[in-house]
Order: sequence, then C-alpha cells, then structure tokens
Amino acid sequence: MDTTPTSRFSFRIGTLGLGLVFAAIFGLALFLAIADIGFARIWHELTSIGIGLLGIIAVHVGQLAFCALAWSALFAGVGPDRRPTLANLFALRWIRESVDHLLPVAQVGGEIVGARVMTFFKVPAGLAGATVLVDMLMQVVSLFLFVIVGVGILATYGAADALVGSMMAGISLMGVALAGFFVAQRFGGAKLVDRALMTAARKLDWSSLANLASLHDNLVHIYADVPRFAAALLVHIAVWFFGALEVFVALDLMGYPVSYLDAVVIESLGQAVRAAGFLIPGALGVQEAGFIAVCAVFGIPAPAALALSLVKRVPEFVLGPPFLLAWHAHEAKALARSV
Repeated sequence: MDTTPTSRFSFRIGTLGLGLVFAAIFGLALFLAIADIGFARIWHELTSIGIGLLGIIAVHVGQLAFCALAWSALFAGVGPDRRPTLANLFALRWIRESVDHLLPVAQVGGEIVGARVMTFFKVPAGLAGATVLVDMLMQVVSLFLFVIVGVGILATYGAADALVGSMMAGISLMGVALAGFFVAQRFGGAKLVDRALMTAARKLDWSSLANLASLHDNLVHIYADVPRFAAALLVHIAVWFFGALEVFVALDLMGYPVSYLDAVVIESLGQAVRAAGFLIPGALGVQEAGFIAVCAVFGIPAPAALALSLVKRVPEFVLGPPFLLAWHAHEAKALARSV
C-alpha cells in the first residue's frame, strides 16, 4: 500500500468527498419525504407570494451588503494596496455563500474559496485566511446571540417546556463549541490550521494559498483591535434581525400574518436548525424540517412552512449562479497568468 503523504492526502479527500455525497443523498431524501405532504399545496403557498419575492431578494441582498461592511472592519491598519474594496468584499461574501449553498460541499467550503479569491486582489494569504476565520466566528457568535433572543421570546409565549428545554440544550452545546473555536484561534490553534491549509493548497496546486504565512499573527492583530471587532460583531447581530423581515413579509403574503417578534422566533430557530445540519450541502431537508417544527408552534400548517423555507432559498438560487461564474472567471484568469 502506498503510504506517502500525497496518497494519504488523496485518500482523505476521497473519503471526505464520499461522505459529502452520502450527506447530500440523505438531505435530498429527507427533503422529498417532507415534500410528500402535498406538492400542489406547497406550490399554491409558494406562488401566492407573487411579486413579493423581489422584496425578499432585496432583504437578502441588504443582509449580504452589511455582512461585507462588517468584514471590511477587520482590515484595520491595512494599507490600501492590501485592502479589498467594499464592492470586492460584497462579491466575495456572495461567492462564499453560493459555494456553501449551491455546491455539494459542507458549509465551510465557501470560506476556503473566499480566502483564495481574495488573494487575487493582492491581499496576503495570511491576512485573507485570518479575516475569513474571524468573520466566520462573528457570524456564528451573532447567530448564537440571536437564537438566545428567539428562545427567550418563545419561552414568554408559554411554549412546551420540552421544546424550550431542547433548544436551551442545543444553545449550551453551541456555546461550548464557540468558546473552543475562539480559544483555538486566539491562543495558537491557528498554527495547526496554517500547516493543514498549506498542505491542502500544495496538493490542490493552489499556489495563492500554498504560501500561506502568519495566519496566527494576523488573528492576534485582529483580536487586539477590540473596538473594531465589537463593531463588526454588532453589525452581524443586526443582520440577523434584519433577515427576520424575510419571514415577516413571506408569511404575510401567504396569508399567515405574524408579528415581527414571532418572525424573529421562526427565523432564529430555523437558522439554528440549519446551522446544525452544516455537513449536509445547503442543509437540504434539515432547514425544511426545522421550519415545519417551529412554524407549528404558531399554528402555521406544514405546506406553508415548507413554502417559507423554499422562499428563503430563492435568493440563493436566483443570484447564486452568477457569483459561481464570477469565481470561475477569477480562477480562469489566475490560471492564465500562471501559464
């Protein structure tokens, strides 16, 4: 048996790819099982939104724009020659999301692609990787806080103790995982990521990341600027509350009006379930099951809940492909320069 580093790396990549294929099949099977509640009813609920879909897409675009703004705050003290423009960060943020949601990868593949494409804009690889890692952490921490608010509101509604208890247990586990992720980034764990990314980049012939250097040092520098980090985190928190407007508008147009606080509960818990299914490409099936369970608390029938989940995927399917093509164009240019 060939036990060289290259063969071992290839085996790991192959095993990961096979695992993602099985995860995708499981997600698709789960989605089809859920959709069996009645395609005609689901389609009726979905089409009842009509032109309102444009408003939902606009809300999603606004979310990504503010996410790009939060990301830009992490480039404090970086010279203009090494700092991507806000427009570039907006495009990169959408490329990250498009890869995560539309390609058969676990929902972290987009972050690697985002860091790589950022180096095409003359951003040092270590800085690109560090800002992506911190941006990921901020996004998950802000979701964690958003979910706490959602569960708190749900508890005041007198929801079943079992449901609130299970959500609190999930929040506790999420908090422990976040603490570990932060400690690993802040106190040296990034050096291990340095080596892993450099090995992967060399095997994939991604020269822009193969020379990755000083990821740990860049992380320390970013976390040392507490005011900018805090400001970026606050923007991410605001983004989640802004995103609840998608639920608020969609349900109102479908004929199931809810208050904004109700929309916050549905959005926060639905996003928490989606995050839990990060290993399944696009959290297919998992997101739908989550929305059905949460919407049931508010008396919203399963077909409408499933339609709501599909509505939230509309911006991904409508605007995602152009940004995948943009990624392909950047890769083609990089390949042409290397020849």
